[in-house]
Amino acid sequence: MIPAAWAHLRFFQTDWPRIEAALAADPRPILPPVPQRFAALDHVVPADVRVVILGQDPYPTAGHAHGLAFSVEPDVRPIPRSLNNIFKELQNDLGAAPTSGDLRPWARQGVLLLNTSLSVPEGQAGAHAKLGWQRLAEEILADVSRRPTAFLLWGTHAQALKPFIRPGEHLLIETAHPSPLSARRGFFGSRPFSRVNDWLTGRQSPPINWSGSQGLSLRRTTA
Repeated sequence: MIPAAWAHLRFFQTDWPRIEAALAADPRPILPPVPQRFAALDHVVPADVRVVILGQDPYPTAGHAHGLAFSVEPDVRPIPRSLNNIFKELQNDLGAAPTSGDLRPWARQGVLLLNTSLSVPEGQAGAHAKLGWQRLAEEILADVSRRPTAFLLWGTHAQALKPFIRPGEHLLIETAHPSPLSARRGFFGSRPFSRVNDWLTGRQSPPINWSGSQGLSLRRTTA
């Protein structure tokens, strides 16, 4: 179950056994399903991470969360409001947006869609925020920031993990969160998608196809 490409992180020896036992003992339905718990890491190996988008915890509605931050299964309608605002900004920024809320095409291009908590009891948003998952996000940020990387830190929760990003030639975009409560306080109009692509092309790296249903896979290793 542990993604092989990320198994070198200390979290999997020092923290995961305790968290796994706590999840197994919890009688409540836990989302996402166990096979999708580490989906964000299964989709992008460390060497291929070019962009990190940091979320909080999985959607607490059954059938929505599938292990990637902000992403939902392709048949989910209506899409969650934060994701809808992300697509509004994408439409305004680049003139097009995906036709479903499934963001796995982004992951196939090196976008790590990472939540700081990888589990949530059904219907209880934030209930696993203190379970210890954040240590994994901290270690991942430290690991991937060994190389120049674009980081999209939306909201104060994500920005609080900025100290774990190593100094380097990174692109850091810090704005309000795309939730309906805060999107108009700096997320709308921030143009994160074109800014990331400009940064990537300036480094002779292919831009992200943010709006298409398919994307070029950069994956070189099986996780």
